[in-house]
Amino acid sequence: MTTAIALGDIPLGQPLPPTPHALCMSLPNWEHVLGCSEGEKTILDAIVTGYPRIFIHRSLQKLIEICEQKIGHDGEKCLIFPSRRSVEHCRDFILRQAALANISAKVRTVQYQIHPGDSSSLGPNVPVAETCACLSEFHLAFFPNEVYAIARTFWKHYGLGISSRRAEHYFSLIETAQPQLPSPEERNCSLTAKEGVRAKLELRKRIASYLVHSVPESGSRINGEVAHRVTEEEVFLFPCGMAAIFNAHQLLLEVRAGQPSKSVVFGFPYTCTLKLVEKFAPGVYFFGHGLDSDIDDLERILAQGSTTNESSPPIVSLFTECPSNPLLRVVNFPRLRALADKYDFLIIIDDTVGSFANVNVLPFADIVITSLSKFVCGRGNVLGGSLVLNPNGRHYATLKDRLTHMYEDTYFDEDAIVMEGNSRDFLGRMHIINDNAESICDFLHPRSIAGGGPSESTVIKQVLYPKYTSPSNYSRCQLPNGGYGGLFSLTFVSLAASKAFYDALPCAKGPSFGYEFTLTCPYTIIVHYDELDWAAEYGVDAGLVRISAGVEKKGVLLGWIEGALKAAEACVGVRSCSLGTC
Repeated sequence: MTTAIALGDIPLGQPLPPTPHALCMSLPNWEHVLGCSEGEKTILDAIVTGYPRIFIHRSLQKLIEICEQKIGHDGEKCLIFPSRRSVEHCRDFILRQAALANISAKVRTVQYQIHPGDSSSLGPNVPVAETCACLSEFHLAFFPNEVYAIARTFWKHYGLGISSRRAEHYFSLIETAQPQLPSPEERNCSLTAKEGVRAKLELRKRIASYLVHSVPESGSRINGEVAHRVTEEEVFLFPCGMAAIFNAHQLLLEVRAGQPSKSVVFGFPYTCTLKLVEKFAPGVYFFGHGLDSDIDDLERILAQGSTTNESSPPIVSLFTECPSNPLLRVVNFPRLRALADKYDFLIIIDDTVGSFANVNVLPFADIVITSLSKFVCGRGNVLGGSLVLNPNGRHYATLKDRLTHMYEDTYFDEDAIVMEGNSRDFLGRMHIINDNAESICDFLHPRSIAGGGPSESTVIKQVLYPKYTSPSNYSRCQLPNGGYGGLFSLTFVSLAASKAFYDALPCAKGPSFGYEFTLTCPYTIIVHYDELDWAAEYGVDAGLVRISAGVEKKGVLLGWIEGALKAAEACVGVRSCSLGTC
């Protein structure tokens, strides 16, 4: 296991970590973050990679260009998907959103089948050769340039596109696309497929093993019924966390077909979750604070809805996180579970931030979603997501039946193989990360205004960390040996202090979390730059700095933090400034 990683000096826009399939890019200082958020050309031109749902990987971009050149029409762009169903979702989304924007758009979908060594047959619906043991297939959505932004919104929020490894695999089957890669004859696709099957099964078993605490002991009873522990049969894998959330939402809409009820997003979530539910659900109730008083309001809506329409549940589902990103709050799960049982809606909990190592939310959920790309992976070099059904949930049988029918395995074998290898040291790695994060927060909390620091000289307003933000609610799902997780956020008395702290922190800097190296970003500026006032309404400060602790030596990390804090204290007299320098 790596104990010291020096990634703080990686130049602007270069991959973090410095590998071909990195999920993050370096943003070394505040001006870089602002330039990226504002679309400044010099900044964007320097960015060579980024999170795959946000930035098109260069290997994928080359494949897209080939497809556009060979079979695209004038004025068309395209995106590539691994299955017919995923490309049809893209098509339907583009048409629906274009119609809402009064844009006339036609979208055509094309299926491609590639034979190894056949570089001349890049064309639609190529016949399948009986002797081909390594046939690859992908699907394209072609659409007018005018709706490219809409198409990219789908790509960003729903996670159904192909990965960079899959794109490179297609290159290896098209001789003229990427000649420097191994030839098709050098790839043993059968072996890779078998390894992929084994890796996926091992991942599913491993995830199930993390949830052994969901049932206290064998033969125990829940609501009078014999309780069942999670097995790999309840675990479904997806190409990324957002793909898992999208499929969970589609599952709920199918299970509750014909019931035009809204969903609820409870607590301030990662932005893509809210955007997804808003755009695909019949409607959404958003309770961005996630407080008990919000549960009171939700209960009133439910009571009123059940009175006015007895044939349909007032809501279909409720989405929430444990803890929330970036405010690190935990909601009152027992109260929400009681409401779900009373008013017959389903609860979906994203436990990515808490992780399997620290929390068990399954007793409160019908479905648990996890972005494996974060703490489970730890290396920042592969995407993955999981969906776990609660075998003791009241709707389990219906959900299992429908999901088994709907599910298609689009998780690329090579991605699964990398994920399985990376996740082997997950629990041990998380023990170190938990300890490092808690030590840093224990150092900073008494030096914050919320922690009792003197307001006249303290630059940190609040340390946002489950230990301080919602200890009682967190304790209800915390595992006996679990920590508080590796993620925390800081708010400052001024944007000048935020900037000074960020610029002085010598760790890696970029918009992701959960890696074995410490990583920080000005979260709100990156994610909510176009809606800062709206985010502020829910307590998400414009100057919020989010930090994901790594496995570096604790003394090194505390030294970094102390040095950055001293730099911020130099700005203590500055109480207001623009988003840039003061």
